Amino acid sequence: MKLYNSPLAPNPRRVRIFLAEKNLTAPTVDIDLARLEQRSESFSALNPFERIPVLMLDDGVAICESIAICRYFEEIQPDPPLFGVGALERAMVEMWQRRLELGLFEHIANAFRHAHPHMAQMERPQIAELAEASKPKAVEAMARIDRELANREFAAGDRFIVSDITGLVALDFARTARIAIPEEFSRLRRWREALAARPSAKA
Repeated sequence: MKLYNSPLAPNPRRVRIFLAEKNLTAPTVDIDLARLEQRSESFSALNPFERIPVLMLDDGVAICESIAICRYFEEIQPDPPLFGVGALERAMVEMWQRRLELGLFEHIANAFRHAHPHMAQMERPQIAELAEASKPKAVEAMARIDRELANREFAAGDRFIVSDITGLVALDFARTARIAIPEEFSRLRRWREALAARPSAKA
């Protein structure tokens, strides 16, 4: 198999961290986003949405989208379980995955994609108003997450799971999007620092 990757993009990093937590490896093929290699005919044949990451299996099947790729690896390597165990925990993991992806990560990504000059070729049209509106929404989401972390160590409970990976990648990408984590969000900062200290965060 091959994992089509970009060293600087946040979504492939989610998969790399997931693999590191599973103690798995996959050969990578780096795609140069700045040169728009994701829009090449050969890559578009793999993923018509022209986004990374893409996991190409040995039989030629391409799995796209970070969480879909992570779910595939969860099935072939169940331990440690990063999507939860049992009906309730799996539901809580899914709930927090969506909250962190749609409520936090998406706003941070929009703030970057619609404002940074280097994204002008990739995000057409860039909407400056969307970038500006996304920043306070990201901070509002941070505030909600900070409150939720008052009684637990990780996003969905007392164990590290895939939702924590999404949270770490989102908060790290916030710096690139020039969105600071407010000082008063001490629980959010504690959570982010604990996640960043895990060896997998360097993947």
